[in-house]
Amino acid sequence: MNKSLKKSLLIFALGAVVLSGFLAFKAKNDRLFAIAKNIDIFATLVRELDSYYVDEIDPDELVTIGINAMLEELDPYTTYIPEEDSDDFRLLTTGEYGGIGALIGNRGEGSMVIMPYTGFPAQMAGLKIADYILQIDSTRVSGLETTDVSELLKGPPNTGLHLKVKRGNDTLEFDLIRKKIAIKNVPYYGKLDEHTGYIKLAEFTTNASTEVRNALVDLKNQGIERLVLDLRDNPGGLVNEAAEIVNLFIPKGKEVVKTIGKLENVNHTYKTTKTPVDKKIPMVVLLNERSASASEIVAGTLQDYDRAVLIGRKSFGKGLVQTTVPLTYNAQMKVTTAKYYIPSGRCIQAIDYLQSRESHELVTVPDSLRQAFKTKNGRTVLDGAGIEPDLEVDDKSYAPISYSLVARNHVFDFATEYFYEHEQIAKPADFMISDADYEKFVSWLDGKDYDYTTYLEKSVEDMKKNAEKVEYYDEIKEQIEALEKRVNHSKEQDLVTNKEEIKRILSEEIVSRYYFQEGMIESGLVEDEAVKMAQDYLSDPDRIKAILTASTK
Repeated sequence: MNKSLKKSLLIFALGAVVLSGFLAFKAKNDRLFAIAKNIDIFATLVRELDSYYVDEIDPDELVTIGINAMLEELDPYTTYIPEEDSDDFRLLTTGEYGGIGALIGNRGEGSMVIMPYTGFPAQMAGLKIADYILQIDSTRVSGLETTDVSELLKGPPNTGLHLKVKRGNDTLEFDLIRKKIAIKNVPYYGKLDEHTGYIKLAEFTTNASTEVRNALVDLKNQGIERLVLDLRDNPGGLVNEAAEIVNLFIPKGKEVVKTIGKLENVNHTYKTTKTPVDKKIPMVVLLNERSASASEIVAGTLQDYDRAVLIGRKSFGKGLVQTTVPLTYNAQMKVTTAKYYIPSGRCIQAIDYLQSRESHELVTVPDSLRQAFKTKNGRTVLDGAGIEPDLEVDDKSYAPISYSLVARNHVFDFATEYFYEHEQIAKPADFMISDADYEKFVSWLDGKDYDYTTYLEKSVEDMKKNAEKVEYYDEIKEQIEALEKRVNHSKEQDLVTNKEEIKRILSEEIVSRYYFQEGMIESGLVEDEAVKMAQDYLSDPDRIKAILTASTK
């Protein structure tokens, strides 16, 4: 190649680099100009609205609405957190706040104690489930929203407050000292049988891994030989806590999850860094459609390493990672910065929010585009739609009458009356109301409203509406009305037909009055189909091995 040609090529290459740099610089400048221009337009618009709009406007409220509307165009997890909401955000990430340690809810007459948490001021002072809150210090709370009542109960630790509550026909007063409340990530753990341990993990806030570790160590000291980790209804939380929990069961130095975004500083690979507590104990992980984010990292990683059998229903499918970015005036933004990938290489994100914005409806990954990956033992797993369990369990369905009795607070109210009439009951796993008590409940319902429409009645009602539109309706009217009478439910008969189901619901609610959240969870395990299946499989090591070593799912 002659010198002239070499020189020309060098000049061309340098020119291409310069042009590329110039275009990138121009594109960045154009982008920055577009941002500055639109921010200026927005600020000008708010100022002019404040000047010209016929009514007074609240700039804080208006701008917040605008910001939230803008962020809603992206995904549900990118959110604006104004300074006044920082305490609530801290509660979501740390599980800590200053207060009395009680769940508050509305039950008709006003705000009441729904659940005092064990070991915290409300429970220690003697507050009970169904206590109506009348007054907090000098503020009467009748008519206030539950969120406002909850805010009045919160405050700096070691500050006092005076409560006036209504219990039945009595008015009681309590003096409490607020404490630092740390909501338990593990609200309950125990033994399902002589050899099987159970851990309920409800959140992934700070110290979740420590709580799981402590529970696991305690259960091992009690002699368990197999374990059920329950992640059902767990919405997720901190990724590092998920990695630490996985580390309890797999060896040091293994990849747990990888986060990948467009900025280098959000790309990170989480690995196990410690010696596991137990890398051989047979395990089942329970999950359902409300298991999300960090729950899916734990379940999916244990599945990828063939370390546990997953039982339940397909998980939510949240494969996005959020980072908190500080803004001016102590505001914050929680923004989606990356996607996460578990060891097999799959991302389980189910919804494509970019396409959803363009089509104005939620777009999920079609089955035809889901990619196949392999677990450590060669089992096939798919991306793009949550974590699929190895063994499926149908969601429990309840009779319409059961839904009605719960929704109208009849179960709640009867349980409260039962509590004040019975000094003690059996342990949570052993308690079931007697047939005589159930008959009392049936009598107690007399005159109370708990009407409902059965699925069959709704179908006949729809058929009748459609039939009325046809010209020969008069010819079939008599038969339809006869069918209508035949399917009309009898509430009294439904109370007989669904007796065992309603007894179980009543029993779990009654248990909560004596044993609080922990007891309610333990009571609910008795008739839990997923738990039963887990125990069944864990009692037969060959069945567990067969699932984890199969070449295909």
